[in-house]
Amino acid sequence: MNLAVTRVDLESFESLPMHTRRCVFWEVDPSSSRTAENEILGEFGSSFESEFDKEAWISGVLLEWGTCGQVAIDGQTGHYVGTAFYAPPGRVPRSGHFPTSPVSADAVLLTSIRTEPGFEEAAPILLDSVVTNLVRRGVRAVEAFGIVRTPAESADSSALSQPPSEHDEVAELGALESISNEMQVWADETIVEITRAMHDSPQANLCTECIIDADFLKDSGFDLVASHPRFPRFRLELDEGLGWKHEVEHALEKLVVMAAMDLAGRERPASVPVGRRQR
Repeated sequence: MNLAVTRVDLESFESLPMHTRRCVFWEVDPSSSRTAENEILGEFGSSFESEFDKEAWISGVLLEWGTCGQVAIDGQTGHYVGTAFYAPPGRVPRSGHFPTSPVSADAVLLTSIRTEPGFEEAAPILLDSVVTNLVRRGVRAVEAFGIVRTPAESADSSALSQPPSEHDEVAELGALESISNEMQVWADETIVEITRAMHDSPQANLCTECIIDADFLKDSGFDLVASHPRFPRFRLELDEGLGWKHEVEHALEKLVVMAAMDLAGRERPASVPVGRRQR
């Protein structure tokens, strides 16, 4: 897969995927029932869908803090097929409404890594670009809220759009029977906790597309710092491992440059002044 990754800027905003360009789940205060765009249009809609507010958020963070997003581009078509956004937690209103809040004061919050269908391989590439950018800027750590998805949320959207077959119905009944058997050995308190965690969201509306899979964060080297059955919080130390790797690479680059300069100086022929005999 031929992918290129570059920083998000205002010039590339119009090329972002539709959902990424419109969703402000993280960027708009969830206590507000209407976004600025909905106020202008005079109509109700999703409380986190506004292209106007998303562009304003990106513009503000770029101006006050710097790069806040990475985008993956398909080298064959030039289409934007993946995005990753991150910012100081103070610039992310939604971050304070999670049960595992707050984000550590020394960390940058990775809000989302989202890829278009068929380009899931872009996710770890986008994460590498985020980490590289933050390491170079001296950021100590990056944190992210993960989501433990329900079976319905994990199902492929294309499969959900098709009518269930007889085989699917049998499999679903089997899964429900299995869950029922497991619940028999659970304590009442456990059932209440899991049920509440699966249905309670940081707000009435929940954009599961813009929350990173907990499994992806664990597989990417993040450590669990705040446990929760639905919204665990993870942390990746950038000054341990990735930080020293960047410093070593930078030091090696300097040594290569210095060695090349020294070699060039040694190979330069000694000049002899005109009219003077060499002894």
